[in-house]
Amino acid sequence: MKLPPSCRLLLLPAAAALALLALHARRPAVPAAGTAPPPAPTRRPGNAAEPTRHPLQPPYPYPYRFLLNHPDKCRERAPFLVLLVVTSPSDLAARHAVRRTWGDEAAVPGLSVLRLFLLGVHPVFDAELRPVLQEEDALHGDLLQQDFADTYNNLTLKTLMGFEWVSRFCPNASYVMKADHDVFLNLEYLAGLLRPPKNDFVTGYVYRRTGPLRDRAYKWFVPREVYPNDTYPPYCGGPAYVLSADVARRVFGVAQTLPLINMEDAFVGICLHALGVAVTEPPPGAFSMYRLEYERCRFSRLVMVHHYGPRELLRLWPRFRNASAPCP
Repeated sequence: MKLPPSCRLLLLPAAAALALLALHARRPAVPAAGTAPPPAPTRRPGNAAEPTRHPLQPPYPYPYRFLLNHPDKCRERAPFLVLLVVTSPSDLAARHAVRRTWGDEAAVPGLSVLRLFLLGVHPVFDAELRPVLQEEDALHGDLLQQDFADTYNNLTLKTLMGFEWVSRFCPNASYVMKADHDVFLNLEYLAGLLRPPKNDFVTGYVYRRTGPLRDRAYKWFVPREVYPNDTYPPYCGGPAYVLSADVARRVFGVAQTLPLINMEDAFVGICLHALGVAVTEPPPGAFSMYRLEYERCRFSRLVMVHHYGPRELLRLWPRFRNASAPCP
């Protein structure tokens, strides 16, 4: 019996996991992310004299190709918020949970939201995941993928892919939000902070007077060859931050002229500094970089809480959206 696409897709996470485990047992180990540069597409003309790149420095600018794309999404609409959600190719369960919770485009009445997931290419199981992703995208129409290796040290490329998409295909949006999949988002509260629409606006959990970690033991290690300064300009923490669409477009533009670093959120801060755009402090506690235990009234007065996985989101979201008791 042939199952309909919606039923088949519900079986994909388990099937994909079993396939990955079986293939992993047959394949040799691969280096950890960041130990070697990912394969890069052909250089753009005129870059023959480019200096040697450090293995932790994402290759850029390169003409990365869209493998999955939706260039017509904004042709007949001007979304108030483009929600760019970072996931890896194998994160089917996370994307499923986001679609059914805070990433539901219709979750907030009167708020025009466009949701897109950002993916690179799985460094080991690309061929096996490709048909799975194509079927998922055919059903939901919300995957963006380019042909760079999907590794931690390439997160900067993933965010720039999202900003490139907004710049090329959705210039009429008002705001862009970059969010990780393991967060709890309250878009209704966020919308109140963003109205009326603003330009030159960036907000999130703001880091000031921080610097790169030089110890190789940390996954956030940034050598001086990649970033020589002792401090970063102010920037917003990577789990979730918001930019007016004009700033997202300008960040993508200036990124073509700056050496990339492997810390995605700090690199966006470097771009903002180059553009002369200041970050705006949000209301106190609105963006929580650390996990908070769920409490409905507390969560109703914040934008983001980090470290919420798919099962918790699916369990808590109905309680959050359907509660009728007023908050003090």
